[in-house]
Amino acid sequence: MTLNYFDHNATTRVDDAVMAAMLPYFQQEYGNASSRHALGTVARRAIDKAREQVAAAAGVQPVQVIFTSGGSEANNLFIRGAADSLQPGHIAISAIEHPCVLKPAQALSQRSAARWTLQRLAVNQHGQVEPAAARDAMAQQKPALVSVMLANNETGVIQDVAAIAETARSQDAYVHTDAVQGLGKIPVDFTALNVHAMTLSSHKIYGPKGAAALIVDKRLLLKPLIYGGGHENGLRSGTENVPAIVGFGVACELARARMAETAQHVAQLRETLEQGLVEMGAVIFGAGAARIPNTTYFALPDVEGDTLVVKLDKAGFAVASGAACSSVNPGQSHVLEAMQVDPLLARCAVRVSLGRDNTPAQIEAFLKATQEIVAELRRMSSLAF
Repeated sequence: MTLNYFDHNATTRVDDAVMAAMLPYFQQEYGNASSRHALGTVARRAIDKAREQVAAAAGVQPVQVIFTSGGSEANNLFIRGAADSLQPGHIAISAIEHPCVLKPAQALSQRSAARWTLQRLAVNQHGQVEPAAARDAMAQQKPALVSVMLANNETGVIQDVAAIAETARSQDAYVHTDAVQGLGKIPVDFTALNVHAMTLSSHKIYGPKGAAALIVDKRLLLKPLIYGGGHENGLRSGTENVPAIVGFGVACELARARMAETAQHVAQLRETLEQGLVEMGAVIFGAGAARIPNTTYFALPDVEGDTLVVKLDKAGFAVASGAACSSVNPGQSHVLEAMQVDPLLARCAVRVSLGRDNTPAQIEAFLKATQEIVAELRRMSSLAF
């Protein structure tokens, strides 16, 4: 059975050009980038080039790019690294953050001796942090750290990070955005977002897993999570994963070149998809807000999301019932809870995230399969009574 892959917010296949760029660094050019000999020099130059490519994608200088093993490490590096550089204070994050921001922020607030306090910035029914509401919340309790994601991994809703950052900066807070889901789908410019730090990841943009970056303001004070040989300007020690970093760089270059074309393509596919789903009676979460163009988070009332995901998988369609990066409380979305979605409807949530290789024929086949599965499930439900 042919797999129709509709889960690009979870991960993407490695692009052929990315793979080709990586291959020499597994066997031919396998040197340690810290070594002084010729092989080491080749590896160092490859990392330098990748750093330039990632920097160009974010609109920054190469020195601002700190390579990490993934988005989770980069987010932790900001939350924990910045907190360890400051006097204990208040940390504000949006209520819809990815667990790799939420969990370290919670852990920070639970340190008995740290005296950090945590506030979750509320979102409206569309999944947006309203800048005015964020301003009021920060006025009541002045933050030292603020983290608001650029685009949500479940709903795809885009946040007004620049406006929120303006308020946070006026309070002398360090501001961070997790831009992992935005990169390659919408413009991601570090200066325009007005933040001190930004997280990017390779495997969401047709690059390899195992490479990501924290983009930092040169004036940002951070303490490392990993001590050792002083790699990455002393902020992330450990021998560099040269093949993955090379792949990340090439993926960033391709993402920049293809963004407009890909965004238009997936937006057209999504329009057809959502029209068909609404005709079936689906609710589209975040439909009233600006979203990244590839993401649809929907629910068909009385059709459990996990069940629909399994049935669709058997029919040859890979989708998700929530955030694929978390194995905690499967089927329960803290994002939909923050949006005050009825828990019974939230249990029906399914996410489709499209990519540049998806086709109109796949969308039509998906709608047909979904309609048939839903009809079958509802027949079974009616017979049970």
